[in-house]
Amino acid sequence: MTNDTSLEIGARVIADEAEALQKLAGLLDESFVKAIETIQNAQGRVIVTGMGKSGHIANKIAATLASTGTPSHFVHPAEASHGDLGMIGKSDVVLALSNSGEAAELSNLLAYTRRFDIPLIAITSRLDGTLAKHSDICLLIPQLGEACGYGVVPSISTTMTLAMGDALAITLMRARGFTSEHFRDFHPGGKLGAKLSKVADLMHSGDALPVVELKTKMSDALLEISQKGFGVVSVIDEDGNLAGIITDGDLRRHMDGLLDQTAQTVMTPAPQTITPGSLAETAVNIMNERKITCLFVTENGTATAPLGLLHIHDCLRAGVA
Repeated sequence: MTNDTSLEIGARVIADEAEALQKLAGLLDESFVKAIETIQNAQGRVIVTGMGKSGHIANKIAATLASTGTPSHFVHPAEASHGDLGMIGKSDVVLALSNSGEAAELSNLLAYTRRFDIPLIAITSRLDGTLAKHSDICLLIPQLGEACGYGVVPSISTTMTLAMGDALAITLMRARGFTSEHFRDFHPGGKLGAKLSKVADLMHSGDALPVVELKTKMSDALLEISQKGFGVVSVIDEDGNLAGIITDGDLRRHMDGLLDQTAQTVMTPAPQTITPGSLAETAVNIMNERKITCLFVTENGTATAPLGLLHIHDCLRAGVA
C-alpha cells in the first residue's frame, strides 16, 4: 500500500466520522432535554453501562461525567448479573449504550431497572431494538454504517456515542455552573492540576514573608531582603497595610547614601498585587506583562495587609509557567 493510499484511507475515515457528527448534531431533540432533566433531578449517581466497544465508550463517558460535577461510575453489564447490580441504587439513573440495542449481557440489568423503577436512558441506533423499547428516554444515533465500509468495525457509531456522552456531560456541567475552579478539585495532579493551581497553593506566608515598616532603616531592610531570599521586601504602614515594595531596581536607583535612608524613601509605592484565590496562571501572566518576578498577595488585590508572596520560580517548579 502506498503512502498516498494510506493517507487517503485515513483522511476518508476522519471525514466520514466528522460528517456523521454533523448529522448527529442536527438530530438532537426533546429527548436530549428530558435526559438532562432526568439526570439533574436524580438524587443518586449516573450508572453508565455497555458491552464490548460500547463498554469502553461507557467507561469514558462515566469518567467525563464524574470529572465535571455529575457523580457517575461504570458498571460492567456481565458483572452486574453476578452481584454488581447491588452497585445500582433506586435513586440512580442508568445510561445504557448499545448500537444494536440487542446486547444479551444487558438483559438482567434492564430488567433490574424496570423492577425497581430506576430511570433508564438509552443511547442506541435502533428504535425497534430491545434497549430502546425498555428505556424511559432514547437518545437515537443515526444508522450511518461504519468507517470500514463493511459495517463490522465500530467506528462511526462509537464516535457518535462518545460525542453524545460528551454533550450530556458538558450540558450538565454548564447547567450546574461548574467552573474551572471546581474542575481543579477533581484534577489536582499533572499539568492540568498545575494549570489550575491557585495563588494560595503556592505562595509564601507567615515568617517566610519579607516585611519591614516605613521607618525601617535601609540597613535593616537589606538584612530582611537577604535573610528571606526573594530579592524583594514589602513595606507596611502603621496599620499593617501594604504601602510599597523594595526591589533590586529600587536599590540601584538609591545607591548613593542608601544606608542613610529609610524604607519609605526607597520603596516603590502602590505595587501590583493579587488575591490568594486567583489562578497561579493569572499571576504568571501579570508577571510576564509587567516584567517582574514576584507578586505580593493581599485579600482583595489592593493595598491591604500582605498575606503572602508568590515568586515566578514557585510557578515554574509547580509546572504552571
